Amino acid sequence: MGRRGVSSGGGQSSLGYLLGGEEAPAAKPASNNVQAPVEKPAPVTSVTAEKQPSAAPSGDAPKQIPAGIQGNQKNNYYRADGQNTGNFLTFTFLVSYTLFRAVVEANVKIVFCSPFYQYQLWYGFQPHELPNFLKKNDFLRNSTPQETENYFKILQSLNPSREFLVSTVTSCPRVLHFEFLENWKLGINQLGIHNISWIAISNILELASKFGLSPNDVSRRVGCFKGLGFSEATVNRVLENVPMPIMSAEDELCEKVEFLMGIGVRGSEIDRVVRLYPRILALGVEKRLKPLLDEFSDLGFSLSDVRREVVREPQVLGLENGELSHCLEMLRSLKCRLAIKESIFGDGEFRAGYRVKLRVDCLRKHGLIYRDAFTVLWKEPRVILYDIKDIEKKIEFLVGKMKFGVECLVEVPEYLGANFDKQIVPRFNVIDHLRSRGGVGDEVGLRKLVKMSRLKFYNMYVKPYPDHEKIYGRFAEKSAVRSQHSVGMWKLFRPQKYPETEEDVQNIRHFMESLPK
Repeated sequence: MGRRGVSSGGGQSSLGYLLGGEEAPAAKPASNNVQAPVEKPAPVTSVTAEKQPSAAPSGDAPKQIPAGIQGNQKNNYYRADGQNTGNFLTFTFLVSYTLFRAVVEANVKIVFCSPFYQYQLWYGFQPHELPNFLKKNDFLRNSTPQETENYFKILQSLNPSREFLVSTVTSCPRVLHFEFLENWKLGINQLGIHNISWIAISNILELASKFGLSPNDVSRRVGCFKGLGFSEATVNRVLENVPMPIMSAEDELCEKVEFLMGIGVRGSEIDRVVRLYPRILALGVEKRLKPLLDEFSDLGFSLSDVRREVVREPQVLGLENGELSHCLEMLRSLKCRLAIKESIFGDGEFRAGYRVKLRVDCLRKHGLIYRDAFTVLWKEPRVILYDIKDIEKKIEFLVGKMKFGVECLVEVPEYLGANFDKQIVPRFNVIDHLRSRGGVGDEVGLRKLVKMSRLKFYNMYVKPYPDHEKIYGRFAEKSAVRSQHSVGMWKLFRPQKYPETEEDVQNIRHFMESLPK
């Protein structure tokens, strides 16, 4: 080792050796009288080095200055820690960068602040979510790599899917305690549910960690479900959607089964109703279900009617008290064509009222208030007959493509009653193309776009522009655009023409000759 501030002479060759160059030669001992010639440094990729000055003639003594002594060369300015400090920093950066590139190219997972980061990245967690996650769960920072590895091994033994790991750890990090996971390592298999989904397992672990449930407690409650006649598919469905009933006492579950039996639902029908609508197990019988049954009776529906609708659509038990009455009141006040009204009430009043409820919920989901949703359905009753997916497609096109607010439906409810593929899309394409060319003087609103007759729209926006014929589609054919007037009666009663034959001509001639002159 040399003195502090004096170069050992091996820095440059060692750097080339570490970066993949030739093997470094042995360092020559430094001499006080004879200086080694200065070698030109090898170029280094990805490092911006200052341009080195050209070599000076051998006759100029001040040009060769030992390291650590003040001089005029750019790279030999005076340093408090010696000449080798700058070269060491450059050397460290280059080696670190080279190792980083090798790590990235080999797809090796990088460990950040905590061992937990490694497994977060490995099992599919997003890196930008980790700081806030670890801040809320500080105990994970203190986990050793072995403990963290054990956490994920046990979770993977419960369900190997990545969605299960991410969902469980994110929604309930309390499960990442070794003692808790050890208790549940065999607990899932003890439940006796074959093909249990990862969502159900995640919900069970979350409830168990929150309320301190042991595997035996959950297994006992699952056995209660099966004792009431519920199948494994129904139990799995309940655990996926409404896991809280697993905390209910057996008497509460029996009370809901007795309510269904009271309206005529029996045997396998009860299992089907609960499987299709598991939320019924979370509803109170005295405060919710029985008042709803009384409302059905006040509206004139018998128990057989209620049973038929519950078996057909178990979600009707989720109606709020007074909701069906409001829907039927609106239906009975409709002023529309008799054919539309008969189609609405074709399956009975109960079914018609529930269809109104579903479409009101659809409109409210997209931003309309309760009153405006009823107004739209009252003004445009055909919407009650349309499928909900078609209604949502029209609303998404209205807001996303046409750039109108959903509130426009209150003023122009006819938009939801128009044909999407034959009227809405072709007309919008024509107006949008005309608007892009600056050919629209006054802005075309939704009312004008929807309520304008087909003939008037064609004559105003399609016929004057030849290129719009193709945009407008098959409706642009001249023969297809006709007046809406009915055919005249004189055309219907016009006598039919028959071809004249030679025999007919002779008969007429003989008849005319026989007439007196």
